[in-house]
Amino acid sequence: MRWIDGLEAAAGEKLPEPVHRYFRQGSAGGISVGEAVAAWSSYRFRPRVLTDVSTVDLTTTVLGTPVQLPVLVAPTTLQRQADPDGELAMAAGVGAAGSALAVSSNAGTTFAAVGEVGTPWWVQIYVVRNRDITLKMLDAAVAGGARAVVLTADTPVVGRKEDDGPTVWTVAPTDHLLANLPAGDYADDDLAKADDLTPDVIGWLTERTGLPVLVKGVLRGDDAKRCSDAGAAGIIVSNHGGRQLDGAIPTAQALPEVAAALSGTTTELYVDGGIRRGEHILAALALGARAVLLGRPALWALTVDGSSGVTRLLTDLAEELEHAMRLAGARTLTDLTPDLLTS
Repeated sequence: MRWIDGLEAAAGEKLPEPVHRYFRQGSAGGISVGEAVAAWSSYRFRPRVLTDVSTVDLTTTVLGTPVQLPVLVAPTTLQRQADPDGELAMAAGVGAAGSALAVSSNAGTTFAAVGEVGTPWWVQIYVVRNRDITLKMLDAAVAGGARAVVLTADTPVVGRKEDDGPTVWTVAPTDHLLANLPAGDYADDDLAKADDLTPDVIGWLTERTGLPVLVKGVLRGDDAKRCSDAGAAGIIVSNHGGRQLDGAIPTAQALPEVAAALSGTTTELYVDGGIRRGEHILAALALGARAVLLGRPALWALTVDGSSGVTRLLTDLAEELEHAMRLAGARTLTDLTPDLLTS
């Protein structure tokens, strides 16, 4: 069995049950979270033959930052439940693999400390009702060396979870969350997600930070184009790991439409959700993604073997991608084009 295939079960043996459930669960009936992996596996390849694949190059850039492989780590919360060093261990593991990561605004580690690790990172932001809270987060991230802002756009309200038993909030210490906000400076209502956002928020974030802005949570081509027209530097096709609107389309199915909508623009395209194999990455890149992001698998790897586990996860998938590219007749990432796929 592949190492990655046993990660969730191995992590479940180490995590408190409410934390394990929180990491793996989707919203409502779990339809979207249950469909994610199978949607990627439904694609079929049309490989090229008699092409020289004696050397294969996985390097690329993400918003101008060079990376050794097109596999990034998505923002996730409660990382200090997975490993005592939390985001620091995650960043170290990602850096050792030559990649980059996004760091949650709910992080249990200060952005300044994350920046000191030296791994390229983006800050994920929820714009909340009290905009001053968002601005404090952004200022701390900029000071800590964030290279981009990831605006989570699919959360005007938090998706309904149907817990059976104690929730994660009964076991997670308060200092494992929101380490970048001074204690006592906010009330619960201040942190409620803003439900009045429009594409204008992209320009506001860009102007405030001086950083490129990616919009995460896009599943439609028309929304992607609206964001691009408003100045988004990147789009992340995502259904929030199946944790928002249950029944939302799998990202594997949404990606082609979004790629078509962004054709001819300079907006970079990324995707997350259900990616577990090198062949899944091959499909995503062929469909137009510049790189993919991993959420749950990175949490499982961090839980099982700390920063070394994260490095192994990324390098194992990179090796699978390289192998798949050789079989597909592709030497570089630019050789991965939509004509390699059928569904």
